Amino acid sequence: MKINQVKALITGGASGLGLACAQHIIDGGGQVTLIDINQEVGQSQQQQLHPERAFFVAADVSNEAAIEQACQQANDNMEGLNVVINCAGVLSAGRVLGREAPMALDYFNKAIQINLVGSFNVAKAAAQLMQNNPGDEDQQRGVIINTASVAAYEGQIGQAAYSASKGGIVGMTLPMAREFTRFGIRVMTIAPGVFMTPMVSGMPDEIKKALGESVPFPKRLGSPAEFAHTAAHIIENTYLNGSVIRLDGAIRLEPK
Repeated sequence: MKINQVKALITGGASGLGLACAQHIIDGGGQVTLIDINQEVGQSQQQQLHPERAFFVAADVSNEAAIEQACQQANDNMEGLNVVINCAGVLSAGRVLGREAPMALDYFNKAIQINLVGSFNVAKAAAQLMQNNPGDEDQQRGVIINTASVAAYEGQIGQAAYSASKGGIVGMTLPMAREFTRFGIRVMTIAPGVFMTPMVSGMPDEIKKALGESVPFPKRLGSPAEFAHTAAHIIENTYLNGSVIRLDGAIRLEPK
């Protein structure tokens, strides 16, 4: 699928990795619908991206009815939907047995609901629409790209909730891809390492420098544009399916 043919729904699209993906698709001539809970920022980014080829819908990815409606609205606005990029997510840090009390189950569940259930929820609703698309020469009708993390493989102390949520995304990639073969919908996952996201950019310079130097090569934080280029390659390369791509500069997280 060429980028100028893309009609993408991007969750977490108002900032960070999602916004970089949206910019790359718009620059390539495609269309995007940003899904985010921050309406003011989302609408502003939509206008800056492109007033006619970019759209915005405010929705919580963990809300089943809201996402079904958002996917339908995206499909109506773009006159089709053939790509999903799930970038919405939350960081979750805390020890299972904290100094004052064990981790509250609600805190653990929040990471699961947004990161894992949210990704599944969006993929499900979008695939329901994608299956009706006309197929290309490979009978491809859509592409779903989820975002995991290297923490899915080497979670650090304090990342039990976050790693569980991202590990779930890795785990559902292949079975979902296998199920969707009969519809011509591919499913892939990107597992980024340490990237310059809004959460990281607010950290002190010395911490950002230390994070960058922990990467074997290149010794720097990843750029959201590099994530967007990887997503674009997945979209364009039809033979990529059912796998997880680590985008991490060869980093392997230490225990803490």
